[in-house]
Amino acid sequence: MFALAALAGIFALAAPVTRGAVHNVTVGGPGILKYDPAFVNADPGDQVIFTFKQKNHTVTQSSLDSPCTPLEGGFDSGFVPVADDATEFPVAQFQVQDTNPVWVYCRQANHCQQGMVFAINPGDKLTTFQSNAVGNNTDASSSNSTATATSSDNADSATATGTATQSVVTVTATVTIDGTTQTTTYGSYPGSAAPTSVASQEHVIMVGQDSTLTFSPSNISAQVGDTVTFRFAAKNHTATQSSFASPCSPLSETSTSGQVGFDSGFQPVIANSSDFPSFSVKINDTAPIWVFCKQTNPASHCAAGMVFSVNAIETGPNNFAAFQAKAKATGSGSSSGSSGTNAASRATGQTAGVLVALFAALVGAMLL
Repeated sequence: MFALAALAGIFALAAPVTRGAVHNVTVGGPGILKYDPAFVNADPGDQVIFTFKQKNHTVTQSSLDSPCTPLEGGFDSGFVPVADDATEFPVAQFQVQDTNPVWVYCRQANHCQQGMVFAINPGDKLTTFQSNAVGNNTDASSSNSTATATSSDNADSATATGTATQSVVTVTATVTIDGTTQTTTYGSYPGSAAPTSVASQEHVIMVGQDSTLTFSPSNISAQVGDTVTFRFAAKNHTATQSSFASPCSPLSETSTSGQVGFDSGFQPVIANSSDFPSFSVKINDTAPIWVFCKQTNPASHCAAGMVFSVNAIETGPNNFAAFQAKAKATGSGSSSGSSGTNAASRATGQTAGVLVALFAALVGAMLL
């Protein structure tokens, strides 16, 4: 998931502490189909900051040999529409994991075939990558039809087995962004929320309302262009992106491909306050988003079931109830460990009591 106010998936606007250099890259602009600069050389730990300018572009990982085709398992920002009169621009970031080349393209229409590609640490292969992109004249409609057919097959397989990976299909929709109507294409998961042509909507999520360990509502469907606003009502909670596989761990700690995810940070709210801080995430595709509260004082809020999801596919195995169950299961080990610690403490206390009693008896015998 790619979010604009606070970016999800591989990207995040709520950036972690930067441990390396920052490389700024401009994506598109009025009449401009390019990344500027066309490449950067970066070290592990560096941040590449993508600033999306006018029109509707993506930052999508590909490969040297197939520059205009998404890399399986690679990152994808999703489409980011920017109005012609915009003065504020969405920003995304990618954290460099190693010095291996990373190949990127824009998957809007034929932008890649017109040379809209980018690379991190390309070495002497940049010219080859660019030439491969310009020479890739695969018909977009044929490519989309193939993708849809493949997705349908995968979706049927998933229904049959309950374990197959859902594939992304290409969807075309008309969306309204800040009063401007635009036609866009984007990736959507089978079974997830359908595209819509109505104006964007704000979904308000109350965090910790009435001193409960909950997100309310805890599971929503959101459309492209919608905004999810977390409003923190009490205590000290977070809205932190995780994954279905590791519901109580920040995505930045579990991702093997450099994904950062969003994190509101802790939002302390005094008792009886009517001033609720908020944190917003903008939706740019319909892939599921998984969220948890990372507060662990005095106990894990996530393990108590304080989790949230956007566009969870309720007809499949990775639904909200399964996600919450996995979160609660993370607390079973810690509670037994706590019990063991308490038992050890009691045993230590009992031993100390016996020693004190023996010492007292010895002193008493010496005084007789």
